[in-house]
Amino acid sequence: MRITLLGAGHIGQTIARLLSARGDDELTVLDRDEAALARLHTLPLRAGVADTRDAAVLRQALHGQQAVVNALPYTMATTVATAAREAGCHYFDLTEDVAATQAIRRLAADAPTAFMPQCGLAPGFIGIVAHHLAQGFDTLHEVKMRVGALPAFPTNALKYNLTWSVDGLINEYCHPCEAIHEGRRIDALPLEGLEHFSMDGVEYEAFNTSGGLGTLCDTLAGRVQTLDYKSVRYPGHHALMKVLLEELRLKHDPRTLTDILRRAVPSTMQDVVLVFVTVSGLRDGVLLQEVFARKIFAERGGDGGPAQSAIQITTAAGICAAVDLFREGALPPRGFIRQEQVALPDFLANRFGQVYQQSRQVQSIG
Repeated sequence: MRITLLGAGHIGQTIARLLSARGDDELTVLDRDEAALARLHTLPLRAGVADTRDAAVLRQALHGQQAVVNALPYTMATTVATAAREAGCHYFDLTEDVAATQAIRRLAADAPTAFMPQCGLAPGFIGIVAHHLAQGFDTLHEVKMRVGALPAFPTNALKYNLTWSVDGLINEYCHPCEAIHEGRRIDALPLEGLEHFSMDGVEYEAFNTSGGLGTLCDTLAGRVQTLDYKSVRYPGHHALMKVLLEELRLKHDPRTLTDILRRAVPSTMQDVVLVFVTVSGLRDGVLLQEVFARKIFAERGGDGGPAQSAIQITTAAGICAAVDLFREGALPPRGFIRQEQVALPDFLANRFGQVYQQSRQVQSIG
């Protein structure tokens, strides 16, 4: 398949390595940053410098391609999807932005090609897991989805390091959060719903953030009483972010907040991704709960391979598995594709999705 990957940043680099390594596709990578593209020089792909912010450039670049994998910032999702529609190629992205996903759904309504946004970790894999567990119940009560991309060694007051897009992080912290409460669809406030739990003897907190549910509110509407998604952090992070976003009113000045975080909070490659899904309900008249829990750790590199953060591994695996399953015919060939249309066993058996299967399963949760 002829694939164009847009974006050679933190996640794009890993996607490029995975897709080029399998040798099944003609891969082209485009980015504005020549230095980022230079880091891909050993891979069997074509790389080119292009202004990926320019819609006309995108349309020209996608002409004749069969698929585009969008690893650009979420603000470009609708622009790239529109260019894909006009170029007649399939579209995959990582966006967590609710408005962008709704716009892409409209683009896909009568399209002859496929549009599959939200192919990362959350939204993405977390929705695949939740939907799979939900299918095992006669009556659904609660579906709770918790995900954290955390530093393995927190040292600052926020107990947090930058592991992915700062813009995406702020977007999650500042926009309304879709949920289902007492059977009704609602918009919950970000940073609300604070809760605490422990896993493997480590204490965590979790609170509402935007976008992680993907399209599950639509899929499970009328079937579930409670459905929500929360980001997981170490205790203390929530209180400090409330100060920054609400008391100092930086949620109304995202550019300043972005500058502060980039200047003061270091990034890290030593991270851990935590996935924790609980589903409860009735099965054969008995009230039961099913739990799916994983921890995925960063890879230090070795044997000539690059070091990779856990968020790189999990996010890139999600979108590469989606592309792989699509080309194998395991997904619809056209229109809007929801993450929950992916069967969890198929995902975990996939050569890219196996990173979740091979991760450490958490045995005890308190």
